[in-house]
Amino acid sequence: MSRGFLVVLAGLALAFAVLTGLAVERGILRPQQQTAAIGGPFHLTSTSGRSVDQSVLKGKWSAVFFGYSFCPDACPTTLFALGQAEKALGPKAADFQTVFISVDPARDTPKVLGAYLHTPAFPQHVVGLTGSPAQVAEAAHAYKVFYQAAGAGPDYTVNHSSFTYLMNPKGRFACVIPYDTPPQAIAARVEKAMSQGAAATSC
Repeated sequence: MSRGFLVVLAGLALAFAVLTGLAVERGILRPQQQTAAIGGPFHLTSTSGRSVDQSVLKGKWSAVFFGYSFCPDACPTTLFALGQAEKALGPKAADFQTVFISVDPARDTPKVLGAYLHTPAFPQHVVGLTGSPAQVAEAAHAYKVFYQAAGAGPDYTVNHSSFTYLMNPKGRFACVIPYDTPPQAIAARVEKAMSQGAAATSC
């Protein structure tokens, strides 16, 4: 397979991920279509070394974000915003969690990822997940997330989708939270979804 073909394929994957995010954010896809389009089975490892699957989403409102601990901008910005949103939720934060899935399994071991997510400004109710390259690819595919390593050597970066998915307590898609959404707006979206009940499919 030629390098040129791979570049085109990666570009198409990125375009699909972005268009899917815009479609679900703007309500172009109906709730039933959204549920089918976003989310699904995955098998990963938590920062404690425990095997985890999609059942980790059950019983909580989950903000699912794909990133990596060496990320210079989008990841810390998003985690900081989710941390502030968690505080803004007050008592309701007990029913809300952030699920951070690494797209850099080569460097993000459970220990490394755990230390990164322990940053005080990040969410306190956070689940960090990593795994083998195949396991990460499975999760990214389920959530229509694009990611691709860029550069060579130990300081490579990873280009990746930067939106957050809010999943309801049944583990099903509720809505997209765009990158750079202010913390108060995130909290408002979560509260709106909570007001619709555990099977909410919008926010």
